[in-house]
Amino acid sequence: MKRNTAQLVSRPAWNRGKLVGQKAPLKLKEIWSIRVRLQLADDIRQLALFNLAIDSKLRACDLVGLHVRDIAHGTQISPRACVVQRKTLRPVQFEITLQTREALTAWIDNRCLQPDDYLFPSRQHDRPHLSTRQYARIVKGWVRCIGLDELNYGTHSMRRTKVSLIYQRTKNLRAVQLLLGHTKIESTVRYLGVDVDDALVMAEQTEV
Repeated sequence: MKRNTAQLVSRPAWNRGKLVGQKAPLKLKEIWSIRVRLQLADDIRQLALFNLAIDSKLRACDLVGLHVRDIAHGTQISPRACVVQRKTLRPVQFEITLQTREALTAWIDNRCLQPDDYLFPSRQHDRPHLSTRQYARIVKGWVRCIGLDELNYGTHSMRRTKVSLIYQRTKNLRAVQLLLGHTKIESTVRYLGVDVDDALVMAEQTEV
């Protein structure tokens, strides 16, 4: 069956008007700008979500699917956690910093969440937990509130943020690979956008 050429020509491209490609990570000053705004607004839900998104470096589907028991033992938030990634079915560990633990404790106490409850329940009755689409809208709101172009950012910005800062400081690709749960170092190189300039800078700083 021949395809209608006229229909193919008139059909708009899926990415028309959209910025595609890797989403930018947040810079340190931008992290703090968003965090301060959430603190001033006393939005304990979004503050807990924001801090955990930065620390965990999880994909959106893994972040929104977390249960309280995944990050806590009893009433105590763990300094480290381990979850199995949905995409790769491989476990990945992440740290939970003190400020994130405090934010999570405040959120869990406020909602009286139990160990088997989803960490971020949905406000919609037909969904058990925050959806990836809802999370994406929240991220857009975060970057918009500090004057950034929301087209350049998305949920993957949250996943990339901390590892980008770690790479900038250490140039340790293996560490970043482990933190992201990548099976191949090549994936980490592409993910970070490591290019020839990065390689040359490292070479210039290495004396033999």
